Amino acid sequence: MKAKQRWKYTIGSILLLMMIAIPFLNPVQDHITIPTEWTTYESQAAIPALKGMKDKSEKTSPAFQSQSEKLGSEDIFYQLAGLPIKKTNADYLDDFKVMPGGQSIGVKLSTKGVLVVGHHQVKTENAMVSPGEKANIRVGDIILEVNGKELKKMADMAPIVKESGEKNQDLTLIVKRGKETFETILEPTYDVKDQKYRIGLYIRDSAAGIGTMTFYDPSSHKYGALGHIISDMDTRKPIEINEGTIVRSHVTSIQKGSQGVPGEKRADFSATRDRIGDITKNSPFGIFGKLKGDVSNGLYDRPIPIALSHQVKEGPAKILTVVDGDEVQEYDVEVVSTVPQKHPATKGMIVKITDPELLKATGGIVQGMSGSPIIQNGKLIGAVTHVFVNDPTSGYGVHIEWMLQEAGIDIYKDQIAS
Repeated sequence: MKAKQRWKYTIGSILLLMMIAIPFLNPVQDHITIPTEWTTYESQAAIPALKGMKDKSEKTSPAFQSQSEKLGSEDIFYQLAGLPIKKTNADYLDDFKVMPGGQSIGVKLSTKGVLVVGHHQVKTENAMVSPGEKANIRVGDIILEVNGKELKKMADMAPIVKESGEKNQDLTLIVKRGKETFETILEPTYDVKDQKYRIGLYIRDSAAGIGTMTFYDPSSHKYGALGHIISDMDTRKPIEINEGTIVRSHVTSIQKGSQGVPGEKRADFSATRDRIGDITKNSPFGIFGKLKGDVSNGLYDRPIPIALSHQVKEGPAKILTVVDGDEVQEYDVEVVSTVPQKHPATKGMIVKITDPELLKATGGIVQGMSGSPIIQNGKLIGAVTHVFVNDPTSGYGVHIEWMLQEAGIDIYKDQIAS
């Protein structure tokens, strides 16, 4: 009886070990890694292979295809010993190409309404008060209207405050806080020191900076740049734009980055001259709009294909950027890691600068380099977006697929059913 129990225990242990080991076997691993859905371009069509599974002739496991009812789509069946073992639905898109950027650009944004960036005290005959705080207005709020009048710039506020103060009337403000819009009453207060009516708020109506062009579509002239959202430097909140402009900029110097201290490009530009396009969108994936015409980076005179997120590979790549003047140059980088993404996400790659010349000039990734296009195997795969503060040679990149989507460019052209 004991021998029989030992035999059952031994058999059970062997079966348990087999169950644990099966998922780690190469054929099973290969089977798991084959996707159930696969999207690619006609000219880049490469069927995922079951490398570990072999038929009797010791060749890679074959796959056979059948046309789907959906245009530009087919079903791929993987087989072993003549038996189908896995099915993948493949969608083939028309080839899509864009012009890569790399140019240094100046960015000028005008806010929607005026942005509250701070409070200040107003000196009255009896005390120091802040009318803005009393009206429950917070830093980061956007004042859209005053007394029924839309605010388009800071200069619109002063005459309204003066008139209401002299008439001893309150101000009715429409304020936006996040997704909420509300009305509040603010009492202008006479400042005995400045001898003016004040509201006790610091406000701003614009922002400016530099970045890098990522791409533009030669047919529609829609473009994408920066690869990340523009936020107010004081409130750290995203700027809601009323209108914006991108202009040519000239890099004058570089402050090299070091561990713990991000570097930056310094550049000259005029917000009123050398205008090359407008800004209609400020999103987590960059700024977007339309160019006035074609712009050249001096390196590429023809559009290049893009790569979808699952087509990006770890390994060597190039970035295009400017470190002196307005000359776009190509530099070596390495894609350290990449995450295939089915849905838009801002951090899809980790990129490391390997080019000795660029490391000598900048120390790695610096502010103003955001948006620098990343090219791998002749395809535009994404853009540099952030630097690691503790390792300025490395940083994040965003997949080009999501920037194109934010730009309003349909690379799928309704070929894939939702």
